[in-house]
Amino acid sequence: MITIRRSEARGHADHGWLDTRHSFSFADYHDPAHVQFGGLRVLNEDRVAAGAGFPSHSHRDMEILTYVLEGALSHHDSLGNGSTIRPGDIQRMTAGTGVVHSEHNASNENPVHFLQIWILPERKGLAPGYEQRHFDALEFAGRFRCIASTDARDGSVLLHADAALFVARLTAGQGVEHHWEAGRRAYIQIARGGVRLDGEPLVAGDGARIESAAQLRVEADSDAEILLFDLA
Repeated sequence: MITIRRSEARGHADHGWLDTRHSFSFADYHDPAHVQFGGLRVLNEDRVAAGAGFPSHSHRDMEILTYVLEGALSHHDSLGNGSTIRPGDIQRMTAGTGVVHSEHNASNENPVHFLQIWILPERKGLAPGYEQRHFDALEFAGRFRCIASTDARDGSVLLHADAALFVARLTAGQGVEHHWEAGRRAYIQIARGGVRLDGEPLVAGDGARIESAAQLRVEADSDAEILLFDLA
């Protein structure tokens, strides 16, 4: 069964420096029908103005992934990490027993566009941790490439959760399939372009829950970038 979540149906807030859309309940946006899906708790699409950002704040007991679509995001945390996240990078921060961090647009001229993802950890009280990995664009071309997983497969970043994240980039007319184990579920998010999910049209910002199935096929109507979550 496929349940479509259209882009315009998501929660939305415009703070001037931050334009954000929420696929699941977050901050002042609460929708009992969209609190989480499996272990996927937060999927925010954020656009941060030039020179702006999130000041230092704390988190606990969450696996936090950051995936930049355009621009560059500067990260600092209480673990001593400082980095810049760019397209092709995936950053994983294990909040665990507690971490303080900040994110700012690395540019004073251009906005940064990224996805902020929270996944519930396998257990509470983990030691805080950090990992960042870059993937060449060719690794995403025409296939679903694993970039985060519970077993760090194929050089993906390690998730302390029963979940995996895949990314695919397709050219117009190109198609790709993905299979997963029976009893699991999937969530797909269209980052750019337009596709057809088992024949159903989806455009940038749209998402879909997939249950009671073990495979899907995506075909691109235009050049597209797709995130796929494999969840317990």
